[in-house]
Amino acid sequence: MKIKYFPDTDTALVEFSEQKVAQTKEINENIYIDVDASGNLVAMTIEHARQQANLPHLSYDQVGKY
Repeated sequence: MKIKYFPDTDTALVEFSEQKVAQTKEINENIYIDVDASGNLVAMTIEHARQQANLPHLSYDQVGKY
């Protein structure tokens, strides 16, 4: 998984896989998801990311065994 932030547009891109995007779905006016041909999540785009996702406080915690 990769998280990219574009400060010039205040957009965050969260990439979950490298599969080819077959369709983009609008969740709301600021959040879009990309899915592959099987409907699996490929990526999520968040517009106005600082307000929508509270980016300055991003953290990662693994819980339990992998």
